[in-house]
Amino acid sequence: MGGIGIWQLLIILLIVVMLFGTKRLKNLGSDLGGALKGFKTAIKEDEKEQTAEDDADADADDASETIDSTAKKVETK
Repeated sequence: MGGIGIWQLLIILLIVVMLFGTKRLKNLGSDLGGALKGFKTAIKEDEKEQTAEDDADADADDASETIDSTAKKVETK
């Protein structure tokens, strides 16, 4: 009870098409698709940059550990 059935969805779709028209809905759909594609591309580029920064940080940490492990302790009297 209270659920939306297939007939209610079809009536809503019919009303939306009548209000906006198929051409306007097509343009809206293509604009939305283009925006989502651009968003996905930006996310992938950001992940690549983040991975590159993380790799650079890891390399810097490895270099500092190597320097620290090869240093000799000097005792003064």
